Amino acid sequence: MNPSMEPQAFGAGRAGSTFDPIEFIKKPQVILRLVAWVFAIIVFACIAQEGYADNVCRYNGSNACGYGIAIGVIAFLLTMAFMGLDVYFPNISNVKTRKTVVVTELITSGVLVFLWFIGFCYLADQWRQENNKDKLGWNGRNSVQGAIAFAFFSILAWAGVAFFTFRRYREGVSNLFSSGYEDHSTGAGQTYGAYPPAGGSGSFSQPPFTATQQAQSNYQPPTY
Repeated sequence: MNPSMEPQAFGAGRAGSTFDPIEFIKKPQVILRLVAWVFAIIVFACIAQEGYADNVCRYNGSNACGYGIAIGVIAFLLTMAFMGLDVYFPNISNVKTRKTVVVTELITSGVLVFLWFIGFCYLADQWRQENNKDKLGWNGRNSVQGAIAFAFFSILAWAGVAFFTFRRYREGVSNLFSSGYEDHSTGAGQTYGAYPPAGGSGSFSQPPFTATQQAQSNYQPPTY
């Protein structure tokens, strides 16, 4: 069955459906998670390797280096966690549990957008205030500026993840999923065929006892 035609619940098919790695990689939220994962590594690496000179943060001697490293690690770990949950997601049979996972990722993505925005502003502002941007014997200016740039790109990446996660939440249980369910609790909408007479086939064409009633109505008493 074409995955796009399969019944869906919060962006995934029924529990136990076949996992298609190609279709999984093509998902926009998966692509954006991978991009956000790469950006987090770049920010962490740039600051960890070149963000310090003589044990002093190159962002105006502030705590911006520690913040950038911390948010990079947090984003890296959360990206891996949600990637693993997305792989396991089709095996979750409970719709409420699926909803909880999607809502959790939506909230987390929104928080990371905010944290990356704070990080970008903090790094950029402290680098702007740095007086000695070309310190003698230090060649990490490109890395420091690169961390600022990729912090900004991370805002866009996580905003995209939040957008597609919100679409999954709005999608909920699709019509395809609910169309296979029939509510038998009220009996509404059920129709029953006519009961065939004993010894015959098919349904009878007139109500029972009609012939008898008609014969009685045509009865004429004998004349003596």
